[in-house]
Amino acid sequence: MRRGEIWLARLNPNTGAEAGKVRPVLILLNDALLVTGMSPVLCIPLTSKLYKNLSGLRLKIAPRGRLLKSCYVMPEQARALDLNRFGSAALATLTHEEMIQVERLFIATCGMVQYLTPPH
Repeated sequence: MRRGEIWLARLNPNTGAEAGKVRPVLILLNDALLVTGMSPVLCIPLTSKLYKNLSGLRLKIAPRGRLLKSCYVMPEQARALDLNRFGSAALATLTHEEMIQVERLFIATCGMVQYLTPPH
């Protein structure tokens, strides 16, 4: 498991508006922590649905590897999952540029909106 990889994970049980079911998630945790076997693992769930009112917080991920259809990151749904919730292998990997975009969206959900636009 490495930062920037997409894995299947079991998100149930969920409560209320939390993302649930088995779905792809993007690994956010630093590689240096991942190699220690640290659990839980910080990740962002993905969805195949794009709601217009949330489009500013979404990054589209095109199909690649074993990720068979387009999906969107949901940075406001970031969570830590125990290692036993993950499948057995990565589905795909994001590019460095895509991870920079994900990081900006994630930081923006934490209230630091200045990170949504690149510095001049």
